[in-house]
Order: sequence, then structure tokens, then C-alpha cells
Amino acid sequence: MVARLLERADELTALASAARSAARGRGSTLLVHGEAGIGKSALVRSLHSRLPAEGRLLVGYCDALSTPRALGPLKDLTGSVGRVLTDALRSGERDAVMPALYDELAGGAPAVLVVEDAHWADEATVDTLRYLARRIEQLPVALVLTYRDEELANGHPLGQLLGDLGHADGVARLPLARLSSEAVAALAEGSDLDPQSLHTLTDGNPYLVTELLASADGRAVPASVVDGVLGRLHRLPADVQALVEQLAVLPGAVGHELVDVLAAGGWSGLVEAEDAGLVRVVGGAVAFRHELTRRAVVDALSGARRVELDRRALRALEQRADSDLSQLVHHAVECGDVDAVVRHGPSAAREASASGAHRESVAHYRTVMAHELRFEPHERARLWEELAVELYTIGVGSEIVGAQQHAVALYRSLADPRGLAISLRWLSRLCWFAGDRRGAVEAAQECTHVATGAGDEGLLAMALSNESQLAMLGNDNEFAIRLAEQATILARRVGDAQVLAHALNNRGSAMFRLGRDGMQPLQESIAVARRVGDHEDACRAYVNLAWSLLDDDRVREAEPLLREGLALAERVEFLGFWQYLRAVWARLRLAQGHWEEAVRAAAEASPENQQAYSVSLGVRATVAARTGSDVDAVETARQGWAVATHLGELQRTGPMAAVGLEVADLTGVAPVPADDLAEVYADARRLGDPALQAVLAYRLGVAGRPVGRAELEDLVADRPSAYALQALGRAEEAARLWREAGCPYEEAVALAESSDTDRLLAGLAILDGLGAAPMARRVRQRLRERGMTSVPRGPGATTRANPAGLTARQLEVLELVAQGCTNADIAARLVLSVRTVDSHVAAVLQKLGVTTRQEAADAYRALVVPKPRPAADVGSRPARSR
Repeated sequence: MVARLLERADELTALASAARSAARGRGSTLLVHGEAGIGKSALVRSLHSRLPAEGRLLVGYCDALSTPRALGPLKDLTGSVGRVLTDALRSGERDAVMPALYDELAGGAPAVLVVEDAHWADEATVDTLRYLARRIEQLPVALVLTYRDEELANGHPLGQLLGDLGHADGVARLPLARLSSEAVAALAEGSDLDPQSLHTLTDGNPYLVTELLASADGRAVPASVVDGVLGRLHRLPADVQALVEQLAVLPGAVGHELVDVLAAGGWSGLVEAEDAGLVRVVGGAVAFRHELTRRAVVDALSGARRVELDRRALRALEQRADSDLSQLVHHAVECGDVDAVVRHGPSAAREASASGAHRESVAHYRTVMAHELRFEPHERARLWEELAVELYTIGVGSEIVGAQQHAVALYRSLADPRGLAISLRWLSRLCWFAGDRRGAVEAAQECTHVATGAGDEGLLAMALSNESQLAMLGNDNEFAIRLAEQATILARRVGDAQVLAHALNNRGSAMFRLGRDGMQPLQESIAVARRVGDHEDACRAYVNLAWSLLDDDRVREAEPLLREGLALAERVEFLGFWQYLRAVWARLRLAQGHWEEAVRAAAEASPENQQAYSVSLGVRATVAARTGSDVDAVETARQGWAVATHLGELQRTGPMAAVGLEVADLTGVAPVPADDLAEVYADARRLGDPALQAVLAYRLGVAGRPVGRAELEDLVADRPSAYALQALGRAEEAARLWREAGCPYEEAVALAESSDTDRLLAGLAILDGLGAAPMARRVRQRLRERGMTSVPRGPGATTRANPAGLTARQLEVLELVAQGCTNADIAARLVLSVRTVDSHVAAVLQKLGVTTRQEAADAYRALVVPKPRPAADVGSRPARSR
């Protein structure tokens, strides 16, 4: 049964044009999307006849498994691509697959690479597609992704990729519409069915139309597509029915070797199933004509029958050495075979982790640990620890500590000092990540005690460096440096590069906090970590170095480092550190005056990632206060203070105290208690953190609680500090430093503290350009008090005026709609509920006088939306992050 392709001429032309452009060496990405049954796969199949003579069509499929196959659609390409890529795919190493795929596509014949049903893609596949899409214009390739819009829930990895792609050059979106009544009538030609009734019943969905036409008995139309599919199934001979049911429990295409095992009567039965329009046979593989057809068959099976069929599928797959581990686990779970889960689950989890599919790895580990007592204690401890590390990698804080505590308890019972020391080190790190500093310190101290008794210098170096890290994070910096130096000596002696990178990181960070230049040890830490593939310590060093440079007002030096760190964290899918780096990026953009981007970056931090979330709240509260959103500023600052005090480290309470003081100054409402502010300043002074001392001293002075002049003079004795200079009343010197650092708001505030009218006017111009209304009002008042009668008027209430009359929030929503974001993505980015975004989108469409999101996106690009300081967002992704 072959259905005609109607009302798809424009889309088919776009695909064919992209294929021709690829043949000329210019690649592109095409996003074919729509609801289930809308005809995405049929459109792609029709492209085969439109390919240039020298072109090739490469197709990979994502399957509806309980846990997706790592790199599944790319593994489908084996046999159609060269040896290097085939070997890389078989290895399962994402970092090997990416360059091998690029080389295959760059050096081979022009290609159309199709990934079908990308809404079921695993994270490693999505990462590889992101890698490819960013380089696509250099390649003779048309990259085609098909997906269902309704499957992209908030945080979906593909949704994040689509948001990254936006509406950039080289990206075409091909939304498929339902068929018109005329097209349905054309398909129904020759049948006895009433075309208008058929259109009403199916609403123009092509799959539903063709299924009901195929299943109709005279004028009688089945009550549903399921009834139609089952009617055709039950008209087949019993043995063919059984074969179709067996194939239905196997998501995706089934290769001929597996069909040979499962089809007791041979392939002859498939002829009747294909003639009935249930399956299709292409290239020796069998697949259902549509996933909805397969689901209709599966959902009609009794529970006992499904167990029987999944058990048969599992046994057949186990006979093959190259069976995908995720498929094995899927069928083991479906048929309740715990022994098979225990046999294959750990390997599936580790394979997914090695491929970079960390979310899928976590899913496999969770499946396995439901049966933990089936494993020996050593293996059980290893599995718990691996699960904890995977959870840490994807930034899920709520389960991490519990999983690692299971591992520690098991190592204690095994009398394994080395295993216990390593496990305690991880527990210390994960407790800190989850916001439990006391638990982190206790685990670190026990780790050092156990390592000392074990007589292993490498183990002791690791333990000392871990304690050094916690001391540095607690601002006990001299102690942190001593421990780091001991660890460095031991690490160099035993040749442990990973511990060396860790210790150098701690030493450099502690030096910065004491007002010394820690650039050299931190740069060496990055180099050592990257050389040995230690992604965690490399990311941590990027965070600490960029943070330290921002504290030192060395903003321009921090930016390229953050770009490098974000690129690394995204490439290796280290989502916990990716969120942290995005939070530091938000700090950078706040300082540079790119406030909208700062808020977008800050919104990426998950509340589960408490360290990044604390930074995020500080940025968001600051922007809200500076732009006049008083209620949001106060509430966000209060929330940030609660998170910071829970974390219990000066690196969190200090910055949030400064934010609280600024919010109080601009809004008149104090979100942080006065006694707490005094205590934080005392801690900064006692622990010798000059950067925190300076900003807190300045903010306390503005609040009418100035610190002693001698303390301030000490802060500028060795090198100038802009905040300390402002606190001393040397505003013009401070303004110059802020200008050199590239911090416009701080420069404007310093200029506004001047007694010179020209400087006041210069500061006012900067404030107006930034949209900093509260501070701008103050400067205007000062100018009037100085007798100026013609004070420049500020911008109107709507700082981004537009002919459609949209509010500022509606413009933000429209911009994200134009980038291809779903409402769930927009809600996550703007920190709103999905229902609120639904209302904003509806209002935007009404004001623009359009009915579709695509029309709204076109209207957005026609609007003139001036921005005072345009800047490209860096490292943004709708998500993840894993």
C-alpha cells in the first residue's frame, strides 16, 4: 500500500535544493517537524529520487526504547560508511565518533544525512548532531532531522539543540501541515467513503487518512485507527499474525539476521504483512510502516503475550554478539528477566557513559540498582559509586550523596582501605556539590586518615589535595596552599597527573583569594588536566580562574577562558560544570552590561546545582534591582541569601551580602539582616579576602555604615581597587579603572559620585543606555539640585519600542519563539510557568495579527528592536544539562 505524497511540493523542493547545494560543497541543516503521522518519513523517502547523481542518502533511526541506544541512529550507518567511522561507532566513544563522522562526510561523496524520529535520540547523538550542525556549512552534506513537536518536553536534549540552532543561516525549518479537504478527497478517490466525513474524522492527518482508507469495508469506517490496524492484522493467517506481533515488540527496524531467527515460517509471511500495509521491507530489514501502527499492535497484546514475545526477542538478541546493550536491557525489563538485567545492565550503563550519553547511563544504573542484592559487595559498591558520579555529571543533586554513601558503607564492610579512601574522597566532593559542607569536611578528614594508614603516596596526595580544596572553598587560604604544596610534591613524585592538576588548581585559587596572582598554577592545572583527559579538573580550573579574574576586575581576561571552558563542558557533556560555567558567564555579562544575556545564562542553573544556583540568584537579583523590578529584586535576593547561608561558605555569603546591600540601596527594602552583613564583612577581613572586603566596604558605606579609613587604605596600598577607591571618595580614579575593566554600570555609578557636571552627564548617558532607571533617576535629581534646568530626558517607559506595541516581556517571548523554542523551553529560560508563557504567546500572536509561530517569527525579524549593547550569547543550550 503506497500513499501519494500530496501538498508537500514546497518541502520536497527545499530538501532537493539542499541536496544540490550539498553537491556544490555548501551544507545546511533542515528540520522537518510536525505531529505523529504528519508524513515526515514519507517526505524523506520521496527525496531518494531527487538526489544528485553523485549523491548518497544515509539514514539512521532513533527507536522508542525505554532507554535510548547510545549513538543509535549513527550506528545504523555502519555498512554504508568507511572503515574509520565504522570502527569509531563500534567503539562507542563519542569523542572518536565526532571527528570520524566529520572526516567521512568531508571526504566522501555529497550526502543527505537523515536522523529519523530525533525526539527519541540519546544525548550522545544530540551532542554529535550539535557538533556537526555547527560545522555543516563547510561540508557537502544536507543534515535532515525529523521529529515530533509534541514530544519535546521541557529540558529535552533535542529541544536544547533546536534552541541553539535558532534561525541561523544554513538552518531551514520545514513544519508539515495537515492535508486540506481537497487533498483528502484526492486520496479517497475511487473509494466509497465520503471525503468530507473522512477529513472531519482525521483532521487531515495523512497517516490517519491512509489507515482509515486501507481499513474501510465499503462505506464502513473503523471507529479508530487502532481498530483499522487490528482489523487488517486479524485478517492475516495465524502464523503471519504471530510474526507481526513478534516484530511489534522490537522498536525500530529489524535486521534480516534477527528476522531469520524469529520468523519460524521464513520470510514468506512478510509478503502478506507487507501487502496488508502493516510493514515494509527495505534493504533486508523489516520495519512497521509507521510507529503508530507498531504501537497499535503492541497495545492490543495481553500482558502475558507481551512477556512471551519480549522473552523470545531477548533470547534471539543474546545469540548475536553485536546486539545493542540498550535493546537487551529493554527486553529484559519488559519481560521481567532480572537475571538478564543483571547480566547486561552494568555494561549498558558503562557503554552509555563512555559514549557521553550520561542521562541514559543514569537510567540504566537505576534499573540495575533496583536489583543490587544480586551483585557481590565489591561490584555493588562500584555500581553505587558509578551511579553517583553519573548523577554528578548531569547535575542532579538530590540523589548524589545517598548513592555515594551506599558505596562508602560497602567499602567499610570490605576492609578495603584503598577503595574506602577513594570512595570517601568522592563522598567529600559530592557532599560539597550538594551543599553539605560539614559532611564534605568530615569525609575529607577521614579520607586523609585512611590514606595515611594505607602507605600509598598517590592516595595520600589525592586526600591532601581534597582537603586543600575544602580549605580554599572555606577561605582558609594559607592552610589550603600548604596542603596543596604537599600534594603537588607527592603527585609529581608518583607521576599522578590528575592529582597534580587538582592540587595546582587549589593553590592558584587560594593565592588569588589572598590578593596574589594565581594565574600560573591555574593555567598549568588546565594544561595538565586537558592533556590527560581529566575533564572535571579542567572545568573546575576554568571556573576558578575566571571567577578569580572577575573578582580582580580583570573582565577582559576572563571572557576567552570562559568560552574555552564552556566549549569543553558542553563537548564532554559535563552538565554540572556547564551550569556552573554558565553562571560565571552570567557574572561576566552582568559586569559588561549585557544584562538580558546575563539573566538568560543565569536561568540555566538548576536549583539542584546549589553552587551554580547561588550565583544565578545573585545575578538575577542585581539585574532586577538595576532595572527597577523592585519586587523581583527583593524576593530573589532573599532567596539567594537563604541558599548562600545554607551552603555556609564565604564565597557564597560574601557576594550575596553585596547583592543584598545593592538591592536595599536601589529598592529601599533590605533583603539581608544588618547583623548578618556585619558578620560577613568581619569574615572577609579575618580571612583576608581583599576583593570581598572592597565591595562590602563600599556597599556598607553607601548604606550609611562606613568602615574605618585605615582598612580602606590597606586595600589600595599594594594595587588599586575600584570599589575601595569609591569608598575612599576617589570616584574619578575608580571610574577610570571601571572603564579600563569594561564595566559600564560601575563606571557610570562612579561618575555619578563626581562633583563635576560633565561627568554626571556622562554617567547618565551610560545608565540610560543600559536601561538602569533607578540610578538614572538619582543622577537626574543631583543635576537638578546643582541648578541644571535642561536635564536630558530619559527613554520612554518601553525601552524597546516597537510598532506592534508589545511589552518588554512579550518581546522576550517573541524573540525566543523566533529562535524555534517551544513554550516549555521559553518557560525554562525566562523562569516562568508554561501556562504564563502560553498566555504571552497567545497575546503576541493577537497583537501581531498572525495565527502561527512561523508567522510570528517572520514578523519579529521585520520589527526594529534596538539594543544598546548587542552581544552574542555563548554556550547557551536549552537545558542541559546532563
